[in-house]
Amino acid sequence: MLSAKPAIVAGAPPAGQNGRPGGLWGRARRATLRLVSLLKSASTVSLLTLASRITGLVRELLVASTFGASAMTDAFNVAFRIPNLFRRLFAEGAFSQAFVPVLAASKAQHGDEATHRLIDHVATLLTAVLLLTCVLGVIAAPLLVWVMASGLQQNPQGYDAAVVMTRYMFPYIGFMSLVALSSGVLNTWRRFAVSAATPVLLNIAMISAAWLLAPWFKTQGIEPIYAMSAGVIVGGLLQLGVQIPALKRLGLLPHIALNWEGLRAAIVDPGTRRIGKLMLPALLGVSVAQISLLINTQIASHLPTGSVSWLTYADRLMEFPTAMLGVALGVVLMPQLAAARASGDATRYSAFLDWGLRIVVLLSVPSAIGLLMYAKPIVAVLYHRGAFTANDVDQTMLALMGYAAGLVGLVAIKVLAPGYYANQDIKTPVRIAVLVLVLTQLMNLVLVPLFHVAGLSLSIGLAALVNAGLLLTGLIRRGTFKPEPGWGRFLLQVLAGSALLVVYLLWAGQSFDWIALRSESLKRAGLLLLTLGGAALVYLGSVWAAGLNPRQFLRR
Repeated sequence: MLSAKPAIVAGAPPAGQNGRPGGLWGRARRATLRLVSLLKSASTVSLLTLASRITGLVRELLVASTFGASAMTDAFNVAFRIPNLFRRLFAEGAFSQAFVPVLAASKAQHGDEATHRLIDHVATLLTAVLLLTCVLGVIAAPLLVWVMASGLQQNPQGYDAAVVMTRYMFPYIGFMSLVALSSGVLNTWRRFAVSAATPVLLNIAMISAAWLLAPWFKTQGIEPIYAMSAGVIVGGLLQLGVQIPALKRLGLLPHIALNWEGLRAAIVDPGTRRIGKLMLPALLGVSVAQISLLINTQIASHLPTGSVSWLTYADRLMEFPTAMLGVALGVVLMPQLAAARASGDATRYSAFLDWGLRIVVLLSVPSAIGLLMYAKPIVAVLYHRGAFTANDVDQTMLALMGYAAGLVGLVAIKVLAPGYYANQDIKTPVRIAVLVLVLTQLMNLVLVPLFHVAGLSLSIGLAALVNAGLLLTGLIRRGTFKPEPGWGRFLLQVLAGSALLVVYLLWAGQSFDWIALRSESLKRAGLLLLTLGGAALVYLGSVWAAGLNPRQFLRR
């Protein structure tokens, strides 16, 4: 019987195990394919995130034009922040940081059956905790509003409305925490699209509420802003609903057993215990960021009426670059970094971080320049209509500029922090976060009296730069991240493009009276699109002229 041997082709690299190319060429080829796959995934997430942010912006435009910046919009923004705060603590924050690395490690080391059992147990415990949390949150709504924004008591009607809307919207945390569980599972199996697309459903529900339900509430003698609470709850239900078919297709839909046997099995599972242990320091780390948000909201509630809303409108605009760049890269990198650490591939782990940071620098630096120097045209075109006044434009612009000062740090954190979480090291980011919290509030003492609401956003932006710098230094010092050659030349190329971008935006920003063009909204929007398109061409053309080859950059 003849044995078949693989044919040897002249000039081809030698084959390794499993028929794959061996040696340096094979490793390089596989690394390139992995990075190309990552780029495609990041692009998919970014595009879907862009759709989410566009619909979110439409939502904010409707709210701004319908309700303006008033005591009632402050009340809604505070009420909406309360369940969002808990969501970031228990869902997207501590839970995701602990759950995804353990899930990825279980998938790599123990196989699909054990991993599915882990998912069942985690879902059971999470559901039980969420039911209790939602009941307590509805009961404690008055206390939560007072802790978050006691300054709303300057307007009793606004304060009472915040309490009512907090009670209506608190169950939203339950829906979104289960969405975070589903997203963690789907992302670990590299199914990024569903998770990235679900926020669009919340925005559509809230747009419908502002557009259709609020006017109807007004005709019925009900406070129109309450319609937004209904939109939030419907949006949460829709986001959870679309996760179910995606999990079913993978055979990973959790079985939730809310009985004594199911809870006991979930509690004694080593995987859930590991997640619980990781969640404790992660909870502290995320709590630090949320405590900072709570303090800032509390301070804003004591500033002139509308300050909470101005800060919220500016934050919505900041979500475009932070979500499209930072969140998209973080979502894609987290499972890949965790898998690389689980398999002991330090080189691949470092290469993923290097790739992510180069994308951050290339795209977030011009974004920061654009938001700093073009804040007034952007805010005027997007918000300056209906009940939104010229003073609202100025205050939102100043808040936006404060955030933009730290945009590079805000985006970089989304890439650097997973570098620690993937190694199941949550304590280091926590220590850094505590230090940054103290620094933020020290800066608030100086900046808020000087710049009012803009001082709050500027403190956050500057603190984010410090946070990112400390995270990066820690990864380099411990040797887990080794920057690849070419960073010096790359930074000079970005600097050259940024310098020309500054000159262009100085000219464009001073060439038109963006406030006076309120009555010509289409003309004003067209001018913004043309000038921003020109800014993109100036930046990309100049970095190309400086020698940055996109094909080589993406391949690296």
